[in-house]
Amino acid sequence: MSFAVPKLKLAETWKELEFPELQNDLLLRAANGEETPEAPVWMMRQAGRALPEFRALREKHEFFKCCQTPELACEITLQPIERFKRISGSILFCDILVIPQALGMEVKMLPEKGPSFPEPLLDPSHLSRLNNKVNIDDTLGYVFDAITMIRKKLDGRVPLIGFCGAPWTLMAYMIEGGGSKTFEKAKQWLYRYPEESNKLLMMIADACADFLVGQVLAGAQMLQVFDTWAGELTPHHFESFELPALLHISRKVHFCLKAISHPDVKITLFAKGVHAPQSLRLISDPDVTGYATLSLDWQVDPVEVREIVGKKVNFQGNFDPVILYAGREGIEKEVERVCKLFHKAGGGWIANLGHGVTPNVKPDDMGWFLECIHKYSKR
Repeated sequence: MSFAVPKLKLAETWKELEFPELQNDLLLRAANGEETPEAPVWMMRQAGRALPEFRALREKHEFFKCCQTPELACEITLQPIERFKRISGSILFCDILVIPQALGMEVKMLPEKGPSFPEPLLDPSHLSRLNNKVNIDDTLGYVFDAITMIRKKLDGRVPLIGFCGAPWTLMAYMIEGGGSKTFEKAKQWLYRYPEESNKLLMMIADACADFLVGQVLAGAQMLQVFDTWAGELTPHHFESFELPALLHISRKVHFCLKAISHPDVKITLFAKGVHAPQSLRLISDPDVTGYATLSLDWQVDPVEVREIVGKKVNFQGNFDPVILYAGREGIEKEVERVCKLFHKAGGGWIANLGHGVTPNVKPDDMGWFLECIHKYSKR
């Protein structure tokens, strides 16, 4: 299978970039399937939200201004690394909705409502409003600039993780006009307009793949695809619509990196809410899917998932995000319990939450969670 390699400036210049030598490769080793002496740990949404230094910065700058200004994105990305010494990976500060923006849609971040699309896609006739061929350099080059800056300022302390949103999750935002509890508008497309839905999903997937390739060329050392709303689909619709788009992303990324002689990277898939055994099996063989790691939400038992999917794929997760409100004793007790499960499940394991850090978490409790992971994840 072959793909069109995106025309990125970095495709010609990535070899000229020089970065400090990596000092802590625990995260990359776990993503490569190694059972590490202790689990590497990072937290989804560790950059932003709960940290007072992020809130102070946000008082001065609009949200997407922070994403679009490399110096600000770099500063925010580094904030948790500066604060917490036990973190094993740095996640780029950006937002999954920069892809819809690159496709030509307006996105606003409203203080109380969150992300909002003033003109969502109401029916397939609106697909003509989207950019069929996205110039990633022109639309998202600021992300690549931020990544290169972050890699240099990380000074090799931990690896840098790049990311994008998954096609279904982004499609749902683009049709619903924001978040939703029922997803009735987006899911209606799958039933009423299956061909157009597939067209939209693949359009998004192609832009995501090019975006991820650019991130790697700029300096990202791992990648994650966030499919936050995958669990809203029936197993049939996940397999019929979303899975082909997810495979397009991973396969194109790996193909393009090989085509320009860049070292390959490991990709994590976070398909939140995908619990059906058949669906899990479909995303659990890295040789087929191109995803080396599955990020599990907190509503599954890793031992049971391992029995379903086998040994090839690595795990990430899967602490309930609310553990961070449990107090020091509660956090320690739960970390000890969950670490035992992952030790039993075996394979490469990256400790993380089963979803993102919520806004009201106290930084000291985040720090204690990390210390407990360091203590109880030792094999």
